[in-house]
Amino acid sequence: MTKSLTVAGLLLASFLGIGSAQAGDDMLGSYVARISDRDHHASDGYELSSAAQMVRQDRANWHKFHRRDADDQGDDWFGSNDDRAYLERMLKRGGAMSSSTRNAIVNGEPLIQVDVYSDSVHVSILED
Repeated sequence: MTKSLTVAGLLLASFLGIGSAQAGDDMLGSYVARISDRDHHASDGYELSSAAQMVRQDRANWHKFHRRDADDQGDDWFGSNDDRAYLERMLKRGGAMSSSTRNAIVNGEPLIQVDVYSDSVHVSILED
């Protein structure tokens, strides 16, 4: 129960801190996901090399393959392959993730929060 409260507190703090950074973009919502080892590999088995690819694979694992980690939440935006391709393009933009967030995703299995805006996304680490 304490872990749930901690994650809830981190979610709230993250939401409040990011809202002003995306002032010109309407926030659609957020989801939380564990970027686990299964998200570090494409569906056909090859190893992915970028954080953007891994976050996209997490959504493919959620929507298409139903390979979900216990911490994963659903989302209303990335159900189709085209939508996930758009997610990956947004993740590659400057400001979508800090370099420390990219490194944590590529080199570990962090719990992330993805804030989804009308024309951008922002990824933050909730638990490394």
